[in-house]
Amino acid sequence: MEKKLILPEVLAPAGNFEKLRAAVRFGADAVYLAGRRFGMRQASENFSLEELAEAAEYMHSRGKKMYLTVNILPHGPEYPALREFIRECAKIDIDGYIVADLGVIAMIKEINPTADIHISTQASIVSPEAALEYIKLGATRLVLARELSLREIRAIRDALPPDVELEAFIHGSMCVSYSGRCLLANVMTDGRDGNCGTCSQPCRWNYTIYEEKRPHFPIPVEQTELGTFFLSSRDMCMIQHIPELMESGIDSFKIEGRMKSAYYTAVVTNTYRMAMDAYTKDPANYEFDPAWMRELDSVSHREYATGFYLDDPMKEPQLVRGGHYIGEKAYYGTALETESPEAQAELQAILDMKVDLENADGRLYRFMEKNKVRAADPAEIISPGKTGRFFFVGELYDTAGRIRANIPHPQMIFWARVPFDVAPGDIMRVGTKR
Repeated sequence: MEKKLILPEVLAPAGNFEKLRAAVRFGADAVYLAGRRFGMRQASENFSLEELAEAAEYMHSRGKKMYLTVNILPHGPEYPALREFIRECAKIDIDGYIVADLGVIAMIKEINPTADIHISTQASIVSPEAALEYIKLGATRLVLARELSLREIRAIRDALPPDVELEAFIHGSMCVSYSGRCLLANVMTDGRDGNCGTCSQPCRWNYTIYEEKRPHFPIPVEQTELGTFFLSSRDMCMIQHIPELMESGIDSFKIEGRMKSAYYTAVVTNTYRMAMDAYTKDPANYEFDPAWMRELDSVSHREYATGFYLDDPMKEPQLVRGGHYIGEKAYYGTALETESPEAQAELQAILDMKVDLENADGRLYRFMEKNKVRAADPAEIISPGKTGRFFFVGELYDTAGRIRANIPHPQMIFWARVPFDVAPGDIMRVGTKR
């Protein structure tokens, strides 16, 4: 009997509401997010209790899921506040709690016995034996350690009950301590504990080595003109290995990046969505589209690697050869709705200047500016299920109907002529003509 191909979940990061909405629009099946405390990314904006309730309603009204990270390793004095937080969260329809600490698991099961428990990558699950023990504690999903090969993941999958799900990171920043159990931040900074959500990423700093008896004389061990980065890990990117991932037994493909931009969330989610859908539609004739790699090259990242999935890191080093990020393409703006009375009044002001809504060069669409955009700039539109569509920005108008040479201010509403259909939520970015 032919094995049925199950489409894994696309799980996107949501550091705030803007990123959550971008994730949903561009194809995420679920998002993971955190409250203002007790998650591993406290530098992100995160969500108040009221915002968590609003986010849950937003996701569920669209048939999507929302998972809450409560994955710090809390110290004793933090437990009373954590208990109160869990009590309040129990009033919200949360689809799963991402947890690493045994005490927190017990607390959630006590307060909310029917809650789904997802064991965080912080727990460093690398064997079927460990996985089975967490299942005994009530886990319904296991977020696997990042040190596993696809072969090892398959072995874990085969050892588990079929109703227990596996989740794994497939894209984004990696730690030197891959599963996030790193003590450098605590040692190198003033009490910023990476296991309590305040990691300062000292693994990505530029270091100089000193010899013990010569503290005033740095030892030159430069790898590049940028310095020596002997701790920094490359970013993970598995877009070229969708077939292998799809056959591995992973139920949820997780994208790292709650502290990245909404543009990052949209582009990365959209790209993996397109690749996974293409494979699911016709596995036998699936072909990798180089345009997907160009999309992922357009977001902020370090050199890409495949982590432990395919390579032996001892044979294929995972460290960056330079300390810099590859920058994101400029995010010009987001398309807005045009049917509201306010939008219609803006459009009428433009039409009153004897401007056509639609002509041979395209149609006028409404945007909110993110970065300065000029008339005639090369640009691209990013839409769900599509890679960037290239065009040159047509005329620009402000909300009073005046033609503009540029739109200079963030959050400024403007109208631009685009030669193809644009829908609310689509993204305009700097373009590269190919």
